[in-house]
Amino acid sequence: MQQRSSVAELAESLRRDLDRYSPGEKLPSSRALVERHRVSPVTVSRALAALAAEGLVVTRPGAGAFRADRPRAGASRPGDTSWQEVALSVETAGESVPRSVDASGVLATLVGPPPGILEFNNGYLHSSLQPERALAAALARAGRRPGAWGRPPVEGLPELRAWFAREIGGPAGALGAADVLVTAGGQSALTTALRALAPPGAPVLVESPTYPGILAAARASGLRPVPVPVDADGVRPDLLAEALRATGARVFVCQPLFQNPTGAMLSAGRRREVLAIARAAGAFVVEDDFARRLVHEDALPLPATLAADDPDGAVVHVCSLTKATSPSLRVGALAARGPVLERLRAIQVVDSFFVPRPLQETALELVGAPSWARHLRTVAAELHTRREALVTAVRRELPALELRHVPPGGYHLWLRLPQGTDEAALASAALRAGVAVAPGRPYFCAEPPAPHVRLSFASVAGTGELAEGVRRLRTAWEEALAGG
Repeated sequence: MQQRSSVAELAESLRRDLDRYSPGEKLPSSRALVERHRVSPVTVSRALAALAAEGLVVTRPGAGAFRADRPRAGASRPGDTSWQEVALSVETAGESVPRSVDASGVLATLVGPPPGILEFNNGYLHSSLQPERALAAALARAGRRPGAWGRPPVEGLPELRAWFAREIGGPAGALGAADVLVTAGGQSALTTALRALAPPGAPVLVESPTYPGILAAARASGLRPVPVPVDADGVRPDLLAEALRATGARVFVCQPLFQNPTGAMLSAGRRREVLAIARAAGAFVVEDDFARRLVHEDALPLPATLAADDPDGAVVHVCSLTKATSPSLRVGALAARGPVLERLRAIQVVDSFFVPRPLQETALELVGAPSWARHLRTVAAELHTRREALVTAVRRELPALELRHVPPGGYHLWLRLPQGTDEAALASAALRAGVAVAPGRPYFCAEPPAPHVRLSFASVAGTGELAEGVRRLRTAWEEALAGG
């Protein structure tokens, strides 16, 4: 976050200084800017690149940066886009699902907050936990592979498909490379699965609460999310069976491992029930296995994937490398058996052709290096430490916020607020106090049973920022109580 804010601050400073220079006049050298602003050469390079992208400066290799020519007066005029409100809102006969999409729940975890705000709402590892050196080395090795910039198979590189098959299918070899498609991350895989498995207007069952990205993807595909409540042992099979009967749905999306946002794990008994209920209803189970590589070091051995226990092809498995590495390593997988795999493949090809080969080659180099296992162990230890620090701070500073479950994996805690609390007002007060949190409402596709807030412990610099963030949240809580 510090690097990002330093670039923005330097760019703003240079933007203000541009009036001192005539069009075409050379700006100070990068070395001079480093010394004047006391920043790194990388920060200077990125700030100049930002101004170049805005058309304010022109950079010439070996010569430096120059102020761009002034735009001609009257060269452009503001357009009138009000006609689009009509075009985007007119519905055709028989259209049952609104075409507008609410992406606010997803954007809340993707848009960086202002400088100085502690991110308790982010869904990715802090840069200090990302394997940046290993990624850089993997990218360099991948670039030297023969054919690295050629066109890959649309299904993905065979070696990467085989690696994902071993990861998903487990030691028993329940899946083969032919059962796997390489995707551009987990969100893309979820969208592909939903579009492939259900027609527009159809109901799709989702856990309640659930990851807002699932709800957004379903609605963007014209589907109607229907909630099925979860408890400490995962989704309730009795309510799942009832929802399948009542709606006629043929798709159920779940996160059996460290569910987002509750952190629940689907119990062994319920795993068997869920698969049996889905088979009896002729329905697919979309298994979003987003957090398997975010297990904490104190966790018991993890259960196999649902896909590994499903020879009949009821499960469509989704996973990704992104959460355990970097937001920009958008490489994931879809695994399925039977005719559905061809439909998944067709949807993905139409949408995106294929995942860029250099990215796939980089992923292969990364997971095949000795540093991969060390990185996962480091993440497991650090997430455990951070989880315990956040749990301790919340119970000490915010005893009115109820923590019903401490998950042994994932990156977040799910806190129930006292009935009647305005969670949106709390989130706003928290932002004013200097910490960004995720209110619970976007995690429900229907009326929530109580107000909640989700806190991430993976996206800050360490335990010190976690303690400080909870202190700021306590200030916001006191403000919310005083105002409400």
